[in-house]
Amino acid sequence: MSEESFPGWHGTTIIGVRKGGQVVVAGDGQVSLGNTVIKGTARKVRRLRPGGHEVVAGFAGSTADAFTLLERLETKLEAAHGQLQRAAVELAKDWRTDKYLQKLEAMLIVTDGRELYVITGAGDVLEPEHDVTAIGSGGNYALAAARALMDSDLSAEQIARKAMAIAADICVFTNGNVIVETISG
Repeated sequence: MSEESFPGWHGTTIIGVRKGGQVVVAGDGQVSLGNTVIKGTARKVRRLRPGGHEVVAGFAGSTADAFTLLERLETKLEAAHGQLQRAAVELAKDWRTDKYLQKLEAMLIVTDGRELYVITGAGDVLEPEHDVTAIGSGGNYALAAARALMDSDLSAEQIARKAMAIAADICVFTNGNVIVETISG
């Protein structure tokens, strides 16, 4: 994905936090077209159940592209009998090598409650070092805030919500309408 074809991940913040046996994925609801807010209540965090295997996914980037990737992830999870790492690696390989998929402009955070990954179109399947990861235009703000809160007594959900509030205060492409999905490992 070149910078010229997709100028950035404007319009969302998604965070994943793993703490105390739970993983939380949270995302804001803002959809922006340029400098205009098109919708403030979009749902960019979803619970998937392919083949009875529960996974939570959040996406940043083009909505249609993200839905295409989520469908592909579900197919990969069914084929891998719910093994998230295997499914994520297979999706990343396809995304990097398939001519159609290479044009997709999105990123995913996925978790089954045990594993937590960011999947990118560059073929990356990244596991966070500090049990926190974030993507989107406000991702770096949310990531920094959550990392600072990880040593506190707050739960994974409380950390995610506070980090999202901080990102919404800083990033004009992120709002305070937060959707949270929690999954245990």
